Amino acid sequence: MTETIVDALRAELGAEVVFGNDIPARYHNDWAGMSPVLPLALVRPRSTQQVAATMRICNAFKVPVTPQGGMTGLAGGARPIKGGVALSLDRMNGIEEVDTVMATMTVQAGVPLSTAQKAAEDAGLFLGLDLGARDSCLIGGNLSTNAGGNRVIRYGMAREHVLGLEVVLPDGTVVTSLNKMLKNNAGYDLKQLFIGSEGTLGIITRAVLRLQARPAMLASAFCGCPDFPSLLELLKSARQQMGSALTSFEVMWPSFYDFMTQGLPNLRRAFNEPHGAYVLIESGGRDATENEALLQDVLSSALEAGFVTDAVLPSSERETRDLWAVRESVSEYGKLMGPLTAFDVGLPTSAAGKVADAIEAAMTDRWPDAIALSYGHIGDSNLHVVCHIPSAGQDQPHKEITELVFGFIAAEGGTISAEHGIGLLKKPYLGLSRTPEELALMARIKHAIDPNFILNTGKVF
Repeated sequence: MTETIVDALRAELGAEVVFGNDIPARYHNDWAGMSPVLPLALVRPRSTQQVAATMRICNAFKVPVTPQGGMTGLAGGARPIKGGVALSLDRMNGIEEVDTVMATMTVQAGVPLSTAQKAAEDAGLFLGLDLGARDSCLIGGNLSTNAGGNRVIRYGMAREHVLGLEVVLPDGTVVTSLNKMLKNNAGYDLKQLFIGSEGTLGIITRAVLRLQARPAMLASAFCGCPDFPSLLELLKSARQQMGSALTSFEVMWPSFYDFMTQGLPNLRRAFNEPHGAYVLIESGGRDATENEALLQDVLSSALEAGFVTDAVLPSSERETRDLWAVRESVSEYGKLMGPLTAFDVGLPTSAAGKVADAIEAAMTDRWPDAIALSYGHIGDSNLHVVCHIPSAGQDQPHKEITELVFGFIAAEGGTISAEHGIGLLKKPYLGLSRTPEELALMARIKHAIDPNFILNTGKVF
């Protein structure tokens, strides 16, 4: 049968499919850090029709297919299966239309996020979705994982940016629903089945994205707060005074801020004195002068009330980039640490401070040399924790660390995944965040759409 499917894929797809050792290493794994896997075949289609042909063939032979985007996921969702087919959307990278009247953009799934952002900007509009991996991640992957990022507090998760989709089902059926209207209640909103389903129900091939008015200016400020309760008061004040102008509220605990700025000499510390918590605030508005004045008013009142101990307002684009470089230095972990156990969790915002402190304390109590770094998009209840045990070397106690961290999250009624999906790594713990009834319904949907269980087999469930 293996020879037969090889022949069928080669006959149908020609140069768009390669096999065995001819598959480049980048398609063997994603950023989750698991051991790489060499799949049977790699398909890099150039059209929806080629995606559909691939699925028809693989469904007929019951061979699993792993959809792949920019490979920037941290849960193992794009890691291929031995004996299966990896299907990368990276050649389907065209921007088909920017409609300035409807304020929409129609793109293929393989368009990098930064390319879509630039196209919106060139048209005088704005794509509110933004991630640190913007130059590498692809739109299809963003949507299939319902990515979050830096501006969720203002613009929402990835699903909030989608009006229509084109999807290929496991049997090769193409469902085209490239809706461009804000109001369309004609039956079930089918796109929501596929957004966030991590490629287990269908492969997103094209999307209609909702665009926004472009802010005349994005102003940033970096704040040092005495402690986490003060930080929460700053968040409440910023929401009340700034309203929809508040686009980001990024928090760094001293563990993260000190470790990264001390370890990476290219990062500039904003303050000489240490603080209990650090916050990056970003605001966006139609009037640049008014927008900056609004941010200054927020900081003035916070300084007067004691919520903020010190603050920096950059005076140039370069200074702004320097401030954000600390928050976005997460891609540099490899230069400072060995293998990581990384977490993307959600919590009630008021509980994030005590949970982060408890996790860091529990880590060093269990492993005295532990490195535990906390940071996140706390304005939208998303906390990131990264752990490394230097004395363990390559044999990191991932399972023990995971159970420790998820224990705190479950106790607070949080979620084990805020924006990176479940994939392989979080699959054993999904029951901590979903009820048995929810899991049963998810399984029924999967079985109805993919009865042969060939699409992203073994992920999520």
